[in-house]
Amino acid sequence: MTFAIEFFARRISQGLVIVLLVAFAIFTLLRVVPGDPLRIILGPMTPASVLEETAKQLGLRDPIPLQFTRFLGEVASGDFGHSFIRGTQGGSSSGSQDSSASMDQANRAPVAQLIATALPYSLQLAALGIFFALIVAVPIGLGAGLNAGRWPDRIGLYLSSVFVSLPNIWVGVVLIYLLSAKTGLLPAIGYQGFGYTIIPAMVLAIELAPVMIRSISVSVAANLGEPYFDAGLLRGLSYRTMVGRHVLRNAAIPLLNLFGAQMIGMLLGGLFVVEYIFSYPGIGLLTINAVFQRDFPIIQAIAILASGALVSINMLVDYLCTSLDRRLQF
Repeated sequence: MTFAIEFFARRISQGLVIVLLVAFAIFTLLRVVPGDPLRIILGPMTPASVLEETAKQLGLRDPIPLQFTRFLGEVASGDFGHSFIRGTQGGSSSGSQDSSASMDQANRAPVAQLIATALPYSLQLAALGIFFALIVAVPIGLGAGLNAGRWPDRIGLYLSSVFVSLPNIWVGVVLIYLLSAKTGLLPAIGYQGFGYTIIPAMVLAIELAPVMIRSISVSVAANLGEPYFDAGLLRGLSYRTMVGRHVLRNAAIPLLNLFGAQMIGMLLGGLFVVEYIFSYPGIGLLTINAVFQRDFPIIQAIAILASGALVSINMLVDYLCTSLDRRLQF
């Protein structure tokens, strides 16, 4: 219990610093890159005087540290602000030259509400994608690791090399053609039920599976070569017992580290692309549309939540690894 308290206290404090740095970097970059979001919000023909007045009302002309401090205060109270573009009914409210109507908070959708609406779809897609990836990667990776240097190992290497070479955009288009347009087996574009998640999840799984396959096979093969494995066999333990109780347990540590350090980042990046390809109404599509529209509040909120999720998952993964092997220190 003391170890857990000390571990989480140290990692949470480190994680808060990381999230704050990421939030400040995103917040600053949004305001220094070329392009004025007010032109999108109010329309290209809006007079410069109206643009300047609206910018002052939104606080966009204040110094960046002051804007960021104000933003952190709002986030601390649970308020992620209101979208610049999306109205309360979910549609775009941009292009209106009536600045008082366009920028009135009562007419703009709360960012927290938009994220809460999109997040369940992304979680469903991510969970199904990881499930499909594990179904493919675990048997292939175990077979390759337990038969290092033989044909199962070569098959695992070839399959992972093929999978990692396939662009997810191309895979998505091919699967849409084969499983939806050609055969009508599965729906593809948009979302009107769980079936619309299957093809995007398959694309996501093809991106995640090769990394899992190589990690599992290399970790299992390395543990089979450790002295403890031969010592267990000499003491009379069966091959199946050594593999099931010891090799797989020790091989899980690198896989967990991979999941925390790389897989979550790959998953988030894959979600953005896959959701955009399939017009899937999750966090990825919401973020990409917000980037195109320069909708600062949405981008800032998602950046904070994504960095917080990465830090939290890495913290939990490190704790699980130390629970499996107390020799590890984080």
